Amino acid sequence: MADAGGAEDGRRQGREVMNHHVKPPFLDQFFSVFERIGKFFLTPSAYYSLGAILLYGFIAGVVFWGGFHWAIEFTNTEKFCLSCHEHQQFVYPEYQATKHYINATGIRAICTDCHVPRDWAHKVLRKIYVTNELVNHWTGSISTKEKFENKRLEMAQHVWATMKDSDSRECRNCHQFEYMDIRKQESVASRQHKLAGERGATCIDCHKGVTHRLPIGAPERELLSVSP
Repeated sequence: MADAGGAEDGRRQGREVMNHHVKPPFLDQFFSVFERIGKFFLTPSAYYSLGAILLYGFIAGVVFWGGFHWAIEFTNTEKFCLSCHEHQQFVYPEYQATKHYINATGIRAICTDCHVPRDWAHKVLRKIYVTNELVNHWTGSISTKEKFENKRLEMAQHVWATMKDSDSRECRNCHQFEYMDIRKQESVASRQHKLAGERGATCIDCHKGVTHRLPIGAPERELLSVSP
């Protein structure tokens, strides 16, 4: 019997050694993590039913989505844009003197109409990107008129490049070549829009400095040449 017991102990130790080599301890820890995660999501709570958990999760999701959507839309208001004194004091007065602000038709384009995309994906990407621009506000690099003017060209070039890359997407929310009756436009505008449509030019190619004055050092606006 003693020999049989010793043999059984030897086989058990052999199996343990084999198991040790086949499945190292770190794998046990690795799989146990997934096991605990699975139990967390699949095992009902000891205090709440699965239905209650789903209901609370749905309500929390609605509240989160509603809050997120509210924040996105609030940051699209003119009131929010003017909460920065740089906008209110340095660029808003320029905008007020243009036809985008007041005109015969009574249609006004506010800041976000020109600077924030309408479609959801590009709008969210723009909101993420604009957080980088807040650095200028927080660091005070444009806090005075002099500082603002020193950086105006750099900031304008960033905006122009963005509009060029998007084929003046925000301009085209209101202005489209195919909707224009160029026969009713002044001769220069009629000729330029006809050439732009034929050559695939985009709005910002010719319309820099329309709402905000051109920065010092920026190239003057040039008309499209009749000969390509």
